[in-house]
Amino acid sequence: MSRTAVVILNYNGLAHLQQFLPSVLAHTPHAEVIVADNGSTDGSVAWLEHAHPRLRLILMPQNTGFSQGYNQALEWLKGEFEFYVLLNSDVAVTPGWLGPLLATLRANPRAVACQPKILAYPPTDGRFEYAGAGGGYLDYLGYPFCRGRLFDDRETDHGQYDDTRPVFWASGACLLVRAEAYHRFGGLDPDFFAHMEEIDLCWRWKNAGLAVLYCGQATVYHLGGGTLAYASPRKSYLNFRNGLAMLIKNLPPGRWLPVVLARLVLDGVAGLRFLLAGQVAQCWAIVKAHFYLYAHAGRLARARRAAQATATHWPHPEMMPRSLVWAFFGQRKRTFLDLGWVK
Repeated sequence: MSRTAVVILNYNGLAHLQQFLPSVLAHTPHAEVIVADNGSTDGSVAWLEHAHPRLRLILMPQNTGFSQGYNQALEWLKGEFEFYVLLNSDVAVTPGWLGPLLATLRANPRAVACQPKILAYPPTDGRFEYAGAGGGYLDYLGYPFCRGRLFDDRETDHGQYDDTRPVFWASGACLLVRAEAYHRFGGLDPDFFAHMEEIDLCWRWKNAGLAVLYCGQATVYHLGGGTLAYASPRKSYLNFRNGLAMLIKNLPPGRWLPVVLARLVLDGVAGLRFLLAGQVAQCWAIVKAHFYLYAHAGRLARARRAAQATATHWPHPEMMPRSLVWAFFGQRKRTFLDLGWVK
């Protein structure tokens, strides 16, 4: 039996399965491909049973979000596999994509996760994809960015990120993880529902002294925005809410409160910009995100205690010790290499 499971979480993604699953099945000969359905109502399961009757399905009765959906699906697989790949349903893989990832993880015993180079689908202009690109980082205020993508600016791939190296976080769009480490740390935080949940998990791993890697010798193409469009107020709400929750959980004592207060102020500035631009729904998404934190202060305090219980390592060299916001908007630095900060 394969030691690797490629697990695709599906929720009403019939069109994506029809478009992208064939490439996964064709180019993943030495792993078991599994679809975990999160309570779809669009005929996804019926199509899978008819078009791919030998494909293993995990059926869940309702949509519990990306985080809990994967936690439930992987709990079913616990003990069967050494590695899991969490793969979005809107990802096209390439021939030989999985081998370099597995080789990279096996060659680095301290590493628990690895992502490939993630380019935008369709592959017409060679640009990096928003969610993961050439490996993820954080600035000192917790803003995520990637090699190949700062905020919404994405670079064209010229081979500048074809290396293998430690990163702060790896993308949940295509994430190879050691099964043991996934379960030992409780998997993805179900309170996040979706968005930034993989950054939170990678941060918990790194706080425990483990490594997260990027492998530029493997490439996949990600459509992105398949479940929630990038401009969706719901996506903005989850990103602002989860970004703050992640800071509360994972920053060390003495740092988390001033950083969170600074982020609240910057969120207010972002909300004002949305309001002045007539994007009232986006502004309201930020307000709702903040009120969620106030209403769930007790739950966040418990989550912080649990996360800090395994935190033994700080600081992290993959966290940029200055502001990405100032570098991007104030100094007009538009690429990762422009930042002049390469670890």
